[in-house]
Amino acid sequence: MSRATVEARPVRPFKRALVGRPMATGELEETLLPKTLALPIFASDPLSSVAYATESALVVLVAASAAAAYLVFPISLAIAALLAIVVASYRQTVREYETSGGAYIVAKDNLGTLPSLVGAAALLTDYVLTVAVSIAAGIFAVTSFAPSLGAHKVLLSLACLALIVLVNLRGVRESGLAFALPTYAFVAAMFVLVGVGLAKTFFGHAPHAVIPDPVSAGAGGITLFVLLRAFSSGSTALTGVEAIANGVNAFRRPHGKNAATTLAVLGGIAIALFLGVSYLAVKEHARPSATASVVSQIARATFPAASAGSFMYYAVQGLTLAVLVLAANTSFQGFPRLAALMARDGFAPRQFTNLGDRLVFSNGMLVLASLAALLLWLYRANVNSLIHLYVIGVFTAFTLSQAGMVRYWKRVRGPRWRYRALVNAVGATATGVVASVVIVTKFAEGAWIVIVAIPSLVLVCYGIRRHYRGIARRLQAGAAAVVAAPPPTNTTLLLIESIDEATGDALWFARRTSDDRFRAIHVPARGTDPGIKPRWFRFSDERSHLDVLDASLGVSQAVLEQVWRLPRGESSFVTVVIPELFRRASLLEAIRRPRTLLLKLRLLSESGVVVADVPTLAGSIEAQPEQAVVRVLVSGVNAASMRAVNYAHTLGIKDTRAVNFAFSAEEGDAIRREWFAHGPRIPLEVDDAPYRDIGTPLLSYLHRLTDDGRTEAILVMPELVVRGPRRVLHNQRALYLKRLLLFEPRVILVSVPYQLMR
Repeated sequence: MSRATVEARPVRPFKRALVGRPMATGELEETLLPKTLALPIFASDPLSSVAYATESALVVLVAASAAAAYLVFPISLAIAALLAIVVASYRQTVREYETSGGAYIVAKDNLGTLPSLVGAAALLTDYVLTVAVSIAAGIFAVTSFAPSLGAHKVLLSLACLALIVLVNLRGVRESGLAFALPTYAFVAAMFVLVGVGLAKTFFGHAPHAVIPDPVSAGAGGITLFVLLRAFSSGSTALTGVEAIANGVNAFRRPHGKNAATTLAVLGGIAIALFLGVSYLAVKEHARPSATASVVSQIARATFPAASAGSFMYYAVQGLTLAVLVLAANTSFQGFPRLAALMARDGFAPRQFTNLGDRLVFSNGMLVLASLAALLLWLYRANVNSLIHLYVIGVFTAFTLSQAGMVRYWKRVRGPRWRYRALVNAVGATATGVVASVVIVTKFAEGAWIVIVAIPSLVLVCYGIRRHYRGIARRLQAGAAAVVAAPPPTNTTLLLIESIDEATGDALWFARRTSDDRFRAIHVPARGTDPGIKPRWFRFSDERSHLDVLDASLGVSQAVLEQVWRLPRGESSFVTVVIPELFRRASLLEAIRRPRTLLLKLRLLSESGVVVADVPTLAGSIEAQPEQAVVRVLVSGVNAASMRAVNYAHTLGIKDTRAVNFAFSAEEGDAIRREWFAHGPRIPLEVDDAPYRDIGTPLLSYLHRLTDDGRTEAILVMPELVVRGPRRVLHNQRALYLKRLLLFEPRVILVSVPYQLMR
């Protein structure tokens, strides 16, 4: 297969079909949202809560006393007032914090690190629960008019979750276009439902709901505790408001003004629909049911089966399903953005800051989807089971955010700051009281899980920051050690397993980089040619001796014993050259060579050892190269990169340079300045990687070097080695590049490990 064919081949066609074409970093401005698209993307959760918030309060009231259902409307009035307060408070916040006005940023700037992490942990927990509850409620809407599907709730929920993930991975604008019509149609249908229901109630006889399979009603009295529990359950109507504050920079400019306008529209629609549904629930005598939602009962009563408007029942149910499922989209905007902010500050894995092909934080989306899927499976997609875990996180975040804004106004003292501080103080007080009520009333019903999860997550965040800070200090201090080290030296061991094309390429590399000062070693194995020594003698032109090692030790231990005999240190390297011949370009070929794979993994943990992998595809090399170039892949001026540069000097290749692939022009300029000021005296080339993936530009760069058919490119790659669970906090770029270059002709990948944890 020619190189031209490889380059012309479509890249990841299946992924392109699912996600779409990759977008360059410079296209980020084009993804900003107008208010008409931002509303369904960020506000679908609070808008959809009208489908279950009233029912959540009714469940508590009816369980205490059948006669208490009428109290749901005054409770809804209190919840609506609270929603109005929160919206007013956040409208002030988003105008002042145009990059992100979420609880994490506001609390970090005004209250300190610990409160900000509590707010962030609370929100992350709430986002996961929002996805699970929204999808479970949507599927419940389906089973309300198709009970036969009830046995498949979990499977249907997971299918809906997969669809939402796929749409969001295609980009913010694409998800807005996909979700706008169902959301606006739901709002229109609900206004029609509320309007017709109110008209029939005020100007005729109020319809009477039919309640199939009603839940058991209590016969006790109504206590303050019951009222508070009902209030806390109905407060799910406020979930999702925070998402707009976390995503202010996703709006078109001016970010803050557009976000504030969207919040006002959201508040008006949500309050009107929520109060309308609660009022109709009382007047039409709708009650919680095991098989039909309260909204379904209201819609059937308002639009009877024999009436001309009966189709509206199915429209309401279908659109309720759509918007409840799409409500999870609010979390798919909030969770990844918040996780990226935390990762930027070192409190979350750095992979959360990576923008995917469509300029979205795809890693955060996938983590969110995995956690939500786990909850749906564990709780069997049951809304009533999941709802007890809900609300605590969001009200904790509300309180911290608004308290932080009070400190902010006292600090900046801008125009009308006292009035603005009062608005936020009222918001903080109200949400703080609700958070306390929720904790007390729902603790025994499962809320303790969230109360335990939030501080646990905070401790994890502190542990992550400690790890990253330790790594940074190690790399910074190690850079000084590299500079102070004596001139580097290198000893080469060439592992011979058979006499083939790969061995010939590895032999050329060993001779070219060590002037024939290398040792060839062989570890016999079952089926090994017993005449390998004379064959090697002829193959190597009688210039290199072959040492046959003790076969009883196994390949890894035998090679390691030779490595241990050699001096190794900050400037003393031992290179182990490992040739591999592949019959075809398949990863299965590599997996079927466990001895070699285990050896390479074991060598990475040895200080001072460099692994030069020389994979060769059978029939791909027509002649030995005439010259070599060395390129050192660097990410900046740090100990790992500088040590790799030091090693590159030992190879004795005149054309040796460092190379970096920058994701943006600003990043490229920054590394040039850093390299010029503090870097080693070696030329640096900065190439563009506008799609935030160095794979394609790296291949193109290497092809330019080797296209003449006479040049071998030696790519020296620093590789950070971290042991244990901490490895998940680092990207797997080294592994990705090893797989990418495994079958690339005329390219030898040399890994220079840098041990971070012993």
